Amino acid sequence: MMTIQDLTQAIVASLDKHKAQDIRVLDVSEVTSLTDRFIIASGGSTTQVRALIDYVETDLLKYEVQALRTEGYSTALWTVLDYGSIVLHVFLDSSREFYDLERLWQDARVLDIAQFLEGEDQ
Repeated sequence: MMTIQDLTQAIVASLDKHKAQDIRVLDVSEVTSLTDRFIIASGGSTTQVRALIDYVETDLLKYEVQALRTEGYSTALWTVLDYGSIVLHVFLDSSREFYDLERLWQDARVLDIAQFLEGEDQ
């Protein structure tokens, strides 16, 4: 079983490796009981958004981790993968601007993604 730190690192590393834009990790554990962390990233096209989701899912399979639920893959404007303790949001750039999760969850603690990329091939 992966820890939340390990799972965050695996997701962030996959997103970074596959050129996701503006990756953010929000610790929402103090502001909601739904999950502990949101990971938010963007893609420049619906094709890239789907590809990022596919890459994350494939990369996590080597750890035998699968999302509990996936939403939005067909339109790829805002795709959500729910891993229980972590919810991954991958947006098309314009959708991310419109929904502005970072503003909605501004009370969450923003974690430095560098801590999740240390030791990764960059």
